Amino acid sequence: MRLQCKQRYWEAGGNCNMAIAAARLGLHCATIGHVGNDIYGQFLVDVLGNEGIGMVGMSEDTEDFDSSSTSYETLLCWVLVDPLQRHGFCSRADFTKEPAFTWMNKLTGEVKMAIKQSKILFCNGYGFDELSPGLIMATVEYAVDVGTSIFFDPGPRGKSLSAGTAEEQRTLSVLLEMSDVLLVTSDEADSLTGIGNPILAGQELLRKGVHTKWVIVKMGPKGSILISLSGVSCAPAFKVDVIDTVGCGDSFVAAIAFGFIHNLPAVNTLVLANAVGAATAMGCGAGRNVATLETVIDLLRVSNPNDDDKLLWSELLDKKVDIQEIALISRKVINGSNERLNSVPLQKVVSDLLPMLQSARVKRKVPS
Repeated sequence: MRLQCKQRYWEAGGNCNMAIAAARLGLHCATIGHVGNDIYGQFLVDVLGNEGIGMVGMSEDTEDFDSSSTSYETLLCWVLVDPLQRHGFCSRADFTKEPAFTWMNKLTGEVKMAIKQSKILFCNGYGFDELSPGLIMATVEYAVDVGTSIFFDPGPRGKSLSAGTAEEQRTLSVLLEMSDVLLVTSDEADSLTGIGNPILAGQELLRKGVHTKWVIVKMGPKGSILISLSGVSCAPAFKVDVIDTVGCGDSFVAAIAFGFIHNLPAVNTLVLANAVGAATAMGCGAGRNVATLETVIDLLRVSNPNDDDKLLWSELLDKKVDIQEIALISRKVINGSNERLNSVPLQKVVSDLLPMLQSARVKRKVPS
């Protein structure tokens, strides 16, 4: 028996959250994957199209296969949320050891062209639920060959992949080494490195990377950290009334991509990412409910950062770590005794970001 729910509860999800948030920031986006010839697939294509996002199918010539079988259907995921806003996910991929789309085993010419024409290829650990490690590996290798930057967020799957099959472990290792930007939570950084301090863990991931330029550590309501070869940047989160955290991390990634593409300073990128993540948390659900540009601009104008965790930043930064420079967002300039500490006024960052975002709003009518 197949479970169904009313269409008003349907929503695009997964990496579509990131794509929608990025498109609303003014970036040109396309999704790569598979949708079935069913009502859910058509719904997803329509949602993406309304946001100005293209869809590139990974489907090969399937004349020899039964396209009506469940393996060709659009992959559905049930999002479960409890009264404390904790959420879990459930799909048919959770009930089998094989990826949902095992019949896909090579990159099509259309997919290769999309990757080559893009500045960033984003993938996350949940991609292993849909595609084989071999196909993910081929995608990464092709992106590296054509000079497309890779963003990778292992997510909760990072831990299981580290203890997975030999092919999963090998593919995960390549993703961690070859990605230009790694995005992890503090718990995920600890899981991948065995190091509890998020700055030290980020430095370890950076050291092991071949192409890695940034390691972003998401600290939830506390804020975020960006570790690079030149130093460490920290930015507190924004205070908002949280309704639903589903999609916040995906939206956060979209803003990191915006900063990476526009070569923004690290602290500016973090402030924007924190604002986009917070704006998404103010809504209910993901997909079309992720941050709008108007909400992000409003949040930046108000600029109400979470200053409740000053001791956290002090504790992290007091560790004896090898950091050339530390950039820390604050409400005002702080004259510190640490020569490495560069206190960056939040209002200065906001004054730099707003013209860019307002320009994006003029160029693109953003759905509300």
